[in-house]
Amino acid sequence: MSLESVRVFFAEKAPDISVIVTKQSSATVDLAAAAHGVAPEQIAKTICLRAGDQVMLIVAKGTARLDNRKFKDAFAAKPRMLGADEVVQLTSHPVGGVCPFGLPRPLPIYCDVSLKQFDIVVPAAGATNSAVRIAPDRMAELTGATWIDVCQ
Repeated sequence: MSLESVRVFFAEKAPDISVIVTKQSSATVDLAAAAHGVAPEQIAKTICLRAGDQVMLIVAKGTARLDNRKFKDAFAAKPRMLGADEVVQLTSHPVGGVCPFGLPRPLPIYCDVSLKQFDIVVPAAGATNSAVRIAPDRMAELTGATWIDVCQ
């Protein structure tokens, strides 16, 4: 169902963008980079976090690491990774396919400035073998994301 919700999202909001489904897994940054012929940095990984009572998605370049100090300064709380079951419950996407598209209900979405160095990034698309190619600014616009600097 998750892949389908992403397809519906793009059919409604950006019909010019196609969901790419590969035979090989793209569940990790390195696998996704190999599957889509891009550098690992160009993969847009989506992290599902909790800051206090707030759950959010942060999309960052594939090799970026969350900077705990920057995060705490931005959200006044330490970041806590969600467990796989909670991620699926909140996003409908499995770990390895989590993305900011086709969510069952709105979540705050943040795009880290680390994505801005690329013309095109490759985020997952709701399954461990699916993705899209999209400009970072367009991804932020389509998902209502806020730009933020929380990575090293």
